[in-house]
Amino acid sequence: MTSVNPQVNLRNIVLSMLIEVEEGKKSHLVLKNYLDNYSFLEKQQRAFISVLFRGSIERKIELEYIVNQFSKTPVAKMKKVIKWILVMSVYQLKYMDSVPVSAVCNEAVKLTNKRKMSGLKGFVNGVLRNITRNIENIHYPEESLNKLSVKYSIPKWIVEMWEEQYGEEQTLKMLESLYSPCAVTVRCNTSKADVADIIKNLEYHGVEVKQSNLLKNALYIKGFDSLEKLDAFQAGLITVQDESSMMVGLASAVKKDDYVIDVCAAPGGKSLHISDMLNGTGCVEARDLTEYKVGLIQENINRIGIDNIKTKVMDATVLDEDSIERADIVIADLPCSGLGVIGNKSDIKYNVTKEQIAQLVLLQRKILSVVGRYVKPGGTLVFSTCTVNKFENDDNVKWIEENLPFRLKDFGDEIPKPLRHKKGYLQIFTGDYGMDGFFISIFEKIKG
Repeated sequence: MTSVNPQVNLRNIVLSMLIEVEEGKKSHLVLKNYLDNYSFLEKQQRAFISVLFRGSIERKIELEYIVNQFSKTPVAKMKKVIKWILVMSVYQLKYMDSVPVSAVCNEAVKLTNKRKMSGLKGFVNGVLRNITRNIENIHYPEESLNKLSVKYSIPKWIVEMWEEQYGEEQTLKMLESLYSPCAVTVRCNTSKADVADIIKNLEYHGVEVKQSNLLKNALYIKGFDSLEKLDAFQAGLITVQDESSMMVGLASAVKKDDYVIDVCAAPGGKSLHISDMLNGTGCVEARDLTEYKVGLIQENINRIGIDNIKTKVMDATVLDEDSIERADIVIADLPCSGLGVIGNKSDIKYNVTKEQIAQLVLLQRKILSVVGRYVKPGGTLVFSTCTVNKFENDDNVKWIEENLPFRLKDFGDEIPKPLRHKKGYLQIFTGDYGMDGFFISIFEKIKG
């Protein structure tokens, strides 16, 4: 167990974070904010916060299921604070072997008292002691969908949808991949430095680096405390971006001097990648809906120090008359359910609904109808999402072909051969080659 600064109760910090997520804040932003605020903590302490926070959210369905087996009061009727104290404690008991059982129970009781709920100390202690005695003999549901839902903490309707669309074997692979250990993936900005030099820089500063087998510019890094403090990050040599997202830039087959519009660009990874590929030529116009989102893109532009990219606040559903048939390439990486990235943003799976997916499909088609007009005849439209479901992906490809003046075109050699299964589009499943789930399709605008 990590040593604890006597002035800081790490579990109390995590409890506050979990409550913020339940109240509607995004988990990855909450984690970043707290780690920034507690940057004075030791590396081990910050790691403890990260692991306990992420794990409690990732495994929430399973953890609540376990609590319900040993509590007369169901989780749904518990006070928010008590529920999360129990949930995070069960996560420690089941998944954090380095934490002594006695410490888990004792700290949970102390935390209950610290949160001015001393009347419930006995309840918390009793439930956790009971779970401790039975943690190796938890009874899981017999029915297949319920069992998978609980075991992998995925809402049952998502498991059911994936099995219907992709089959049981592929679904199980995706579910298992969600809990595979993973490093941070970064893209080397090769207009700034060679990949070999960037690797040397990272290793010099104690970072563990592994180069991707798929993409020479992609690196897996770990063993560091704060990404923002790395010399390579501050110097603009690397950008955080999953390999699946990098495929968008590669699929665009951007050429020297191309004019590219990225219509939903924040935080800018794909725009920055294409800008890097242009190697100082052409122009990328990175657009998004709000000043805040465009500000995130601009921060990255300033950090990297590039001048063939500009930003613009613009609603992608509203036609920009000045952009009609001006772009060689339009990147439409559109708002989606995000089911491909729940390994990194676990709260997504608890918040998305079937009804929201139906609304997202309508929004995607509205945007595509508008931004498709920005592509020159013979130019390229890249439509992508970070989700895994046919409603938002395959069905939209069919819709584009039937309703817009575009036809699917082949991927070039830039896309790694193992991924080129179908003409013009590919579904990267969560866990494929260690990547996030992603969907990419490319179209040529029909002339005349």
